[in-house]
Amino acid sequence: MADARLLIDLPASLRAEQRDKVAILWIARPQKRNALDDESVIGIEKFFTSIPDGIGAVLLAGEGDHFSAGLDLNELEERNIQEGIAHSELWHRAFHQIQFGKVPVVAVLHGAVVGGGLEIAAAAHVRVAERSTYYALPEGSRGIYVGGGGSVRIPRLIGVARMMDMMLTGRTYSAEEGQAMGISTYLVDNGKGFAKGMELAAQIADNAPLTNFAVMHALPRIAEMDPQAGHTVEALMCSIAQADGEAKARLKAFLEKRGPKVTRT
Repeated sequence: MADARLLIDLPASLRAEQRDKVAILWIARPQKRNALDDESVIGIEKFFTSIPDGIGAVLLAGEGDHFSAGLDLNELEERNIQEGIAHSELWHRAFHQIQFGKVPVVAVLHGAVVGGGLEIAAAAHVRVAERSTYYALPEGSRGIYVGGGGSVRIPRLIGVARMMDMMLTGRTYSAEEGQAMGISTYLVDNGKGFAKGMELAAQIADNAPLTNFAVMHALPRIAEMDPQAGHTVEALMCSIAQADGEAKARLKAFLEKRGPKVTRT
């Protein structure tokens, strides 16, 4: 199936298309290093709450030389505390729909993944980084603080100490360093990120939907439970998944030697 535009009304800063069972969302402000303004964040929330049936995964990418340089500081107008909370909650709602939405999300990273760009990347389920990628949280030097869920998601990837260092000192990490510390799960040469991301997204889209749902919604919550509660929820999720009709069909195919086997790649 050739690429086709998805009929979702989005701002000019975003572009959506479909390739088979994968929806592709482009952050399309290359002249601004794909900085995220409010209109873009509202559009991101709209996209992830409007994914049509038949889509099994989303590929999130940035046009131009960068994934995203984060918050568009031109919009950082004088706000009182209440307005600041509302603005942060706007980002929280949008990025929540990425992490806990309808289908898994693969993010393709290159160039700047800075501030809010790292926050949106952290909300994805799989991250592919090209070697041009670099990571930073410059909020400390700008007198601001992360507001798009970074305090929650980023320490789970790299630890509190590293995030504190990034924010206090302005330290920048390379693609290789980000891979070693767990920001990305795949590291590829420049120009090969989109193809790798599409390969992974297509593979994910072919999984049983209920299994993908369990991995997205149950796994991260189980990981935060005490062990006994986690074991109980895991047992429930396991029994629900294996009782699904598609799971039964896939297991039958495997037992009849019609299904794929795990091999070393």
